[in-house]
Amino acid sequence: MTDWTEKTAAELGRAIAAQEVDPVDLLQAFYDKIAAHPFADRIYARLTPERALAEARAASDRAKAGQRLSPLDGVPVSWKDLYDTAGIATEAGSALLKGRVPDADALVLQNATAMGTVCLGKTHMSELAFSGLGLNPITATSPCVNDHDAVAGGSSSGAAASVAFRLAPASVGSDTGGSVRIPSVWNDLVGLKTTSGRISIKGVVPLCEKFDTVGPLVRTVEDAALMLAVIEGRTPIDTRTPAPLTGMRFGALQTIVLDDLRDVPAKAHAATLEKLAAAGAEIIPFDFPEIEAAMADAGVLYTTEAYAIWRDTIEAQPDLMFAPIRDRFRAGAQFSGADYVAAWRRLDAMREIWAKATAGFDAVICPTSPMLAPNVDRLLSDPDYFVAENLLALRNTRVGNLTGGAIVTLPNGTPSCGLSLMGRPMGEEEILRIALSVEAALA
Repeated sequence: MTDWTEKTAAELGRAIAAQEVDPVDLLQAFYDKIAAHPFADRIYARLTPERALAEARAASDRAKAGQRLSPLDGVPVSWKDLYDTAGIATEAGSALLKGRVPDADALVLQNATAMGTVCLGKTHMSELAFSGLGLNPITATSPCVNDHDAVAGGSSSGAAASVAFRLAPASVGSDTGGSVRIPSVWNDLVGLKTTSGRISIKGVVPLCEKFDTVGPLVRTVEDAALMLAVIEGRTPIDTRTPAPLTGMRFGALQTIVLDDLRDVPAKAHAATLEKLAAAGAEIIPFDFPEIEAAMADAGVLYTTEAYAIWRDTIEAQPDLMFAPIRDRFRAGAQFSGADYVAAWRRLDAMREIWAKATAGFDAVICPTSPMLAPNVDRLLSDPDYFVAENLLALRNTRVGNLTGGAIVTLPNGTPSCGLSLMGRPMGEEEILRIALSVEAALA
């Protein structure tokens, strides 16, 4: 008998279209697996069975009538617990928002529902999305699929774990400084960081609105392309025939992203570059010293906005927060408005230089993470270790948020290691097509 929970989102969509599986039966297969799974409570904050069943029944009727709304009509999807769900708690991994029940869906969830996807439930996350590790002693810490004693990565930790442990075929997370890509890489998934401003964040609990982005965590590039289409409410790109890598030019970023690269990711990245070159790609070492100043400004840019948004809520009940996350927010109090505006002016200038310097590349590449997922117990017992590991985990991904383009992270064949393909702002379709070719070369 076919285990449908092991299939990709695209495979499930095709099976529904061929009436090989009914959306209601598919939904039940995932709920049965979730109910039996030892980590379910560490992955899902809450399930949405009444909503999901109604959506699955409607998808079943459409499939039988030949009126499917999209290639993923009837496919279950999990949602990070910062996407508003009408009548269902949305708490963003924080006791500060306990009992918060919105009265409308986030706009991207409205889009996905209108395209026929089924809302499985809400997944655990880093508190208020302000950590790349996924450690959350306030609600739950999701496990890494490759090391159950390690964190899953954050802040979309449960989102990644739900797909990696086959408790969902696809998930929607968010990325402000790496929050889609870090859990994706540590759990051997494909993650898409979209361009800030491309997809509405209406109804999304904010962290830093000028950096917050919506993005899927999935198992294949095809799934990423299909999920991008459903959350935007449009037709997906053609993913059937990846182009050959021959003639593609990749700028292999050297500045910062290779510093302190730990042994396993370093070896995996070297092997990845060899595979790309063997497939016909031209790999061009690329230095960009201007990124160093932008990285130095990151603390001003992120913490100032985050604290401005959350200061009153945090300071009303500061003891409800995990102290390292609370301290990270409070770091924003030290900067003035002039500091913040000046940092943004410098970043905008750097982005113009980056665009010119990278114009001749099909993509800029680097290791998605310089490290593997760290141990939960050590992070909890050693505050200095938590801070250092969190900063290192987000270092390479933050380069992409600062430069501002669309980015795909792909597994590279070594567990918990991956390759980032950094593209142009609003270039999601282009970078997904390139990722299809790279995925084929690395398979």
